Amino acid sequence: MQATAAGPARWFAAAVVGWCVPVVASAASPTAPTADGLIGSPEPDWPQWRGRNRDGICHEKGLLARWPEGGPKLLWSVSGLGRGWSSPIICRGSLYITGDVESDLIVRAYGLDGKPKWKATNGRAWKRSWPGARASCAYAGERLYHMNANGRAACLEANSGREIWAVNTLQRFAAQVPRWGISECLLVDGRRVIVTPGGRKGLCAALDAETGDTVWASKPVAGERAGYASPILFRHGGRRHIVGQSSRHAYGVDAETGKLLWTHPRPTRYEVLGCMPVYHEGTVFVTSPDDKIGERLRLKSAAGGVGVEPIWSTPVNNLTGGAVLVGGRLFSSGYRHNDHWFCVDFATGKTLYEKKDLNSGSAVWADGRLYCLSERGEMALLRPTEAGFETAGRFRLIQQKRRDVWAHPVIHKGRLYLRYHDTLWCYDVRGAGGR
Repeated sequence: MQATAAGPARWFAAAVVGWCVPVVASAASPTAPTADGLIGSPEPDWPQWRGRNRDGICHEKGLLARWPEGGPKLLWSVSGLGRGWSSPIICRGSLYITGDVESDLIVRAYGLDGKPKWKATNGRAWKRSWPGARASCAYAGERLYHMNANGRAACLEANSGREIWAVNTLQRFAAQVPRWGISECLLVDGRRVIVTPGGRKGLCAALDAETGDTVWASKPVAGERAGYASPILFRHGGRRHIVGQSSRHAYGVDAETGKLLWTHPRPTRYEVLGCMPVYHEGTVFVTSPDDKIGERLRLKSAAGGVGVEPIWSTPVNNLTGGAVLVGGRLFSSGYRHNDHWFCVDFATGKTLYEKKDLNSGSAVWADGRLYCLSERGEMALLRPTEAGFETAGRFRLIQQKRRDVWAHPVIHKGRLYLRYHDTLWCYDVRGAGGR
């Protein structure tokens, strides 16, 4: 889409990709002591959007250092997923993915050989602007948790798809569906499921993971609605924090009580905040398209609790693809006039180098390299060096001209999973001796 008309379209992209971010904490006790830092899932594999820690980092080694011409070997593909931009999650031998088919949101389970196991529905498909499924599932304690674009949060049995409970979060918290649909990937915090309806009865809320009952709800912010980004969960300064972005603010909430700790204005042209925050050592990085660019915010003590103050800003104005922080460097793509990739010094905010021959998209990190999927359908393997991005492989996933390739890559046990609407592809990216 063109830049002017693409505004709403790609804002929605944020709604589809930056939106979905689940974080799973200790299943036994959300108050269990832990070190400062991101609180990850206790489940194995890739159990939620952007991995165990929701940071887009895979810790596998022994992957291909370079790809052959045409890309890595394709192991299998499946079609019939339906329309949507959600990424797969993988846990305990199964892969889970969603798609809109006719009037229903369909959740599907597959074996790691691509063979179907079951399918179930989670309410209605999204039929309004940019039809398609948005959010990825989250796996916790042999259950799946998922939010559809109409605000229906559901809990399913992971081995069968049987629905255990469902909640209309818009109705419960007096909220309105945003223009491009509810897009968050649910955050599971032990015995609680975090939802962010942006309603008059709660900006953010915790549901009982067993029953769907409300545990707490944070106070609302006047005039605010749900954004398109999923929140993150971390411990800092003796407190467990939930940090997310609503329609016009970044915000922080106490994960134990639901107390709203701080808000920070993030106005954008179409009220689209779709990029998941990045946490590091008492700071959070937030970004958004056009009007409000990237900022690193420091958490600080304030009257009655916690506040934030800006440290630096950057021209990185990510919309859909998230950001990856590795070794003090932030890797992300921009939007519109910044439609390419950046490497930023996280200490100073200074742009170290850029890659202008690859369009904006999403990325994950594994074995010293970035796996970047352009929204125009090109997949690239990039090795960051001191001087710039070295291209170690490149191929086209989608041959037709598109600008909505928004599902994020997934890497699990030497396999690269890529999705475009109705089809999921599985590639072998194991190197010699890789497992």
